[in-house]
Amino acid sequence: MTVTKTELIKPYGGELVNLLVSEDDFAKRKTYAGTLPSIQISVRAQCDLELMAVGAFSPLDRFMGKADHQRVVDEMRLADGTVFPMPITLPVDNVDEIEVGKDIALRDSNNRILAIMTVEEIYEWDREEVSQKVFGTLDPRHPIVAEMHRWGKYNISGPLQVIEMPPHYDFAMLRRTPAETRAIIAEYGHENVVAFQTRNPLHRVHEELTKRAIEAIDGVLLLHPVVGVTKPGDVDHFTRVRAYKALVENYYEKDRVLLSLLPLAMRMGGPREALWHAIIRRNYGANHLIVGRDHAGPGKDAQGNPFYGPYDAQDLVEQFKDEVGVTVVPFSELHYLTEEDRYEEATKIPEGTKTSKISGTQVREEYLGKGRMLPAWFSRPEVAAILREAYPPRHKRGICLWFTGLSGSGKSTTAEILSVMLEEYGRQVTLLDGDIVRTHLSKGLGFSKEDRDINIRRIGYVASEIVRHGGVVICAAISPYMATRNDVRNMVGEGFTEIYVDTPLEVCEERDTKGLYAKARRGEIKGFTGIDDPYEPPRNPEMTVNTVDNTPEENSARIVNYLIEQGFIIAHPEEVED
Repeated sequence: MTVTKTELIKPYGGELVNLLVSEDDFAKRKTYAGTLPSIQISVRAQCDLELMAVGAFSPLDRFMGKADHQRVVDEMRLADGTVFPMPITLPVDNVDEIEVGKDIALRDSNNRILAIMTVEEIYEWDREEVSQKVFGTLDPRHPIVAEMHRWGKYNISGPLQVIEMPPHYDFAMLRRTPAETRAIIAEYGHENVVAFQTRNPLHRVHEELTKRAIEAIDGVLLLHPVVGVTKPGDVDHFTRVRAYKALVENYYEKDRVLLSLLPLAMRMGGPREALWHAIIRRNYGANHLIVGRDHAGPGKDAQGNPFYGPYDAQDLVEQFKDEVGVTVVPFSELHYLTEEDRYEEATKIPEGTKTSKISGTQVREEYLGKGRMLPAWFSRPEVAAILREAYPPRHKRGICLWFTGLSGSGKSTTAEILSVMLEEYGRQVTLLDGDIVRTHLSKGLGFSKEDRDINIRRIGYVASEIVRHGGVVICAAISPYMATRNDVRNMVGEGFTEIYVDTPLEVCEERDTKGLYAKARRGEIKGFTGIDDPYEPPRNPEMTVNTVDNTPEENSARIVNYLIEQGFIIAHPEEVED
């Protein structure tokens, strides 16, 4: 039987970039790479390298040089004028062994050689300029803005020879290159393809939306979930992909949907990110993209306001649709009609019609947080079961209580009392005190800004692992810099609770039995927080405690009550009001 293949939209720029070395050259190139100076690249850079190598970022064929980078930051265009909204760079700290005109090897965190770069450019970049122009903010509550504080101050660029792709051992059959994805979709017999970008589980409303999109374009759905770097606190991709598979196998027509995974490192860049997603999906064969409200939004800023407007992303993709070649399918607001057992667009529902709705907060807090099954009208039973299995009730989940404040503010004392109180409620607690951590985990680090940041991130990493495995961790460290604390917040995710111990400097000095503040005042200690090095108070902590008017026991009791209210611990029977 002859299968007629449909011609899909051409890749962005006309053809797919391919940076992989040939099989014939593989052994020779790998041996040569082993003789070169090398740098280890981050997980984010690995994702970028993988997608560049197979053409997902076409026409981009390298980490951006200075001219491309600057014009993308300023105008959302490459140096040649091609629309490209997101800077894709390889930042490094140390360039001592990196020379223009010489080759270097790029390695992953396990020291595996991934690629050879012939360095053509080394240039400095401005973190604040990128933050403000690309992401519209300097607020470190934005995950990528916080993360950029630990990126190197130089970018390097040059031609790439990719020797080995980053390995993936999960869902191997669903990981497809743009060329592989195009080949499969072309056999479905529909030239229109609508992509659905997702980093969340799919519920009935998303299913309805995507099916309506399939019908509207008379085409195929490319269900294209991100499995690289997403927003801190998102549902892990293992859980999400199991849920996607259950939906595709049971509720979609087989020749109208293709589930394929995308190892993308998201920037949570709102409008710019949505336009970038459109370009990427075109390279995978899509000529339509479903763009939702607050597409790729990072949540709320330090003042509690959204970083981007709800329809900014739709507007920007629509603005560039002719140049990019991808049409927006807007994410219509759908409501469930309780008495008719169906979904309908909000604008078409007569006034007074009975509807049902569950918000994302309710899903997390009222259902998953309390071990309740999501109702069938909201989520397919297969999906609801997978989510309940993956997300135990909140009182069995991990949490990080992060105390921050000046030296002598009362962090350690309150943390010690609180740890005992939480043990009484049946939670297993790990206490990471700043002084103890410096003895066992960060010995050898000094008190420069760089060393302080390393110390705090080490504490944050350990805390994130404890939280991931369902434990309670209490961290008591000065952690003076806001950006670093927000970086830790992003590492930990949803279970992060910042507690600001707001004690005036003069009180901390009075309490100082070691005489450290006096030494700092005399200039005998340099870079002492609160004296000649700044402490940046949290702008919007989950809790603030006062150690001048309240005892450590009272403050600990307040925190316990907060955790009971949030569902992280269960109140004793005698504490429950009738």
